[in-house]
Amino acid sequence: MQNVFLKEDCDQFVNRINHLKSDTQPLWGKMSVDQMLAHCNVTYEMVYDDIHKKPNAFMRFLLKSFVKDKVVDETPYPINIRTAPQFIINGNRNFELERQRLIAYINKTLELGKDNFEGKESLSFGKLSSKEWNNMFAKHLDHHFSQFGV
Repeated sequence: MQNVFLKEDCDQFVNRINHLKSDTQPLWGKMSVDQMLAHCNVTYEMVYDDIHKKPNAFMRFLLKSFVKDKVVDETPYPINIRTAPQFIINGNRNFELERQRLIAYINKTLELGKDNFEGKESLSFGKLSSKEWNNMFAKHLDHHFSQFGV
C-alpha cells in the first residue's frame, strides 16, 4: 500500500493523475474521467471543506459497524463496488479544475503529515489512526486510477 504521507508516493499519485486526459475512458464502471476526479475529491472535501453533512448518530453507527473496516483496511476494492450517495457525481465536471483540486488535496495531506491525522475524526467513521487514514486515501486513489488505466 502506498503512503499518502511520503513524498515519493504522493509524487507517484500526481504522476498518475497527470497521465489522465480529458477523454481517457474507464476500463470498468460508468464514471467519466472528470466525474472520477470529482468523486476522488469528495474524500478530501470531507476532511478539509465544511460542505458535507455529518451523518446522524444511527447512520454513523451503521457505517462504523458494517462499512468502516472495508474502507480502512489494506484490501483493494473490487471493481464495480457500489458508491455511497454523497460520492455520486452527476453531470459533467471541469476536468482541469478537478485535476488541480485533487493534486492540491494530495499535497496538502502530505504537508500536514501523518501526526495531523493520528486520532483525527472522520465524518462517517469517528476517530481513525493515521494508518487508517492512509489506507482510506491511498486505496481509493489507486482503485480509481487503475479504473482509468493509469
